[in-house]
Amino acid sequence: MGIIRRILGQETTSDVLDVLKSHHDRVDELFEQIEKSAKGAQRTAAFTELADLLAAHATVEEKIFYPSVMTKDTTDQLHESVEEHLGMKRLLADLIVNQVDEATFKAKIKVLKEQVSHHAHKEEEAKLFPKVKSMLGADERAAIGNEVLAMFEELIVKHPMNNVASETAEAAPLPSP
Repeated sequence: MGIIRRILGQETTSDVLDVLKSHHDRVDELFEQIEKSAKGAQRTAAFTELADLLAAHATVEEKIFYPSVMTKDTTDQLHESVEEHLGMKRLLADLIVNQVDEATFKAKIKVLKEQVSHHAHKEEEAKLFPKVKSMLGADERAAIGNEVLAMFEELIVKHPMNNVASETAEAAPLPSP
């Protein structure tokens, strides 16, 4: 979990809700760094970390978390979530292929920040996470969290931002409840 501590800047618990919340918190920090940094290497480094983190985070949610919490009560919200991921991936792919010094970068990063904030804070943390907490016990959340942590660590070292463009045709598939 060394890479996770480096990226997220803290120890993480294995409760999946805490793990995902720590990703959200780090994403918020990176958006602030990007907004405050001048053009150049510092902003490029922060954007690269952000893009890798968003790509890995979306993947672990789509492949592990969402299927693990799919029920009749969560299905509509999870399908909405993968559609939100698709919109974010499309904008992120556009940002990745363009230079961070382009005139449109600030506008696009602002829109991405708004999309990510809505998805992470208003949809997941405010609505989905409380449902999951009442559905699953601590041991179940920890087991899912351990899977998420393992996949995240495997993905993050491979620069998952490089795969984003190939994930923009359609939303990730989800199992039936």
